[in-house]
Amino acid sequence: MSQNNDLTQGAPLRKIIQFSIPLVGGSIFQQFYNFIDTLIIGRLLGIDALAAIGAYYPLSFLILGFVQGSCIGFSIPLAQSVGEENPRHIQRYLVGGYLICLVLAIIITPIMIVSTHSILTLLSTPHQILQLATGFTMIAFAGIPANILYNYSASALRAFGDSNHPFYFLVMSLFLNIALALFMILYLHLGLLSVAIATVISEFFAGILNVIFFIYSGRFPKIKVTTDGLNRRILGHICMIGFPMGLEYSVSAIGAVIMQDAINLLGVTAVAAQSAGDKIRQLFTLPMESVGMAIATYMAQNYGARKPQRIKQGIKSGSLIQLSWSFAAFVLVMIFKKTLIGLVLGTTHGQTFHLTDIYLTTISFFFIVHGLLMIFRNTLQGLGHSMYAIVSGLGELVGRGIASLVAMTSIGYTAICYANQLAWGLSLCYCVFMVWWVFKKDNHLKPNTTPL
Repeated sequence: MSQNNDLTQGAPLRKIIQFSIPLVGGSIFQQFYNFIDTLIIGRLLGIDALAAIGAYYPLSFLILGFVQGSCIGFSIPLAQSVGEENPRHIQRYLVGGYLICLVLAIIITPIMIVSTHSILTLLSTPHQILQLATGFTMIAFAGIPANILYNYSASALRAFGDSNHPFYFLVMSLFLNIALALFMILYLHLGLLSVAIATVISEFFAGILNVIFFIYSGRFPKIKVTTDGLNRRILGHICMIGFPMGLEYSVSAIGAVIMQDAINLLGVTAVAAQSAGDKIRQLFTLPMESVGMAIATYMAQNYGARKPQRIKQGIKSGSLIQLSWSFAAFVLVMIFKKTLIGLVLGTTHGQTFHLTDIYLTTISFFFIVHGLLMIFRNTLQGLGHSMYAIVSGLGELVGRGIASLVAMTSIGYTAICYANQLAWGLSLCYCVFMVWWVFKKDNHLKPNTTPL
């Protein structure tokens, strides 16, 4: 691991920042792409296309969130083995993770393609955007194998302490994504489908680059597919950590689906406003999620190395990073929100602009809650207690469900503006308690334990 970033040595704050920078950079570029994507859709394809993306988002959160969460979870035992410096376990967990990803792609992809139209109809998607949303979503789900390939290959590289190369390959893929989308919209006239097709191609491109680098760079163990790598206990352990992380994403996403149903009932204007507002919000909150991903790997390596004191220091350092960024993000939103909304919607007035402004103003006050949630939730996951994290997803489900019920009353859109904050707050309270509980009960986190 000498050529990569060893998170079990050195000052925790410096190590976390060093490891987080490529992850944050990747999320910024990802959101830069999403922002450009939204600009392209809003300016070239219109409000209906923007609303169709908004209708797709909770399904993306539900299904692709499950995929992403599972892939990150599959890499946690690998990162723990790297911290433990156990070559045999490293080989087993690496091969086992790829095998499980293959099976997951084969099972989930056709199911989601076939059920797309029925799900969007069930969610009360406005009739005028139903066809657009269905076409876009079906192509996005056809790209699930590409999404799995990128997420697991990137997570495997990060498990060894390399967060730089997944970032480089992601940036390359995002430029490819923008170029392909513009080409297909302007010259092939494929409309909104262009964006989905370009995304699938670029994700596959980035995933292939990750795999090629892993195999040929000489910095990582050679992948050997043997029966030893298909050990049932190893595969079971990967699934027990990975799938609960995916389910945690999905359970919280069910709340987003319920909330989207409530937004859809408020009409296309509300759907477009919330979609535009959430796209802008993600510019500021996804870096927090990237720090959370770094925390998960940091915790996993130090758990494998049996260093409980570094784990506690990591929680403090991660919380300090999130506090600092939350304040900076709030200030930036207050200064630039009207400019950003105008760029997305192509207008500086009207009801959609006004509702988007309300959404951003309300949610920016609570960025710190989201930031701290990412630290404590990912601490649980990095320590291998992803089953506990599922319940935090229930907190988000309850929070968004309550807000959605209130939104159906006379309060309406205002309740939607507070849905995420309520979800984050409930989940944070639970995760803080569970981290305290794990430190009391897990023998690997008690002082003076000896590495196995």
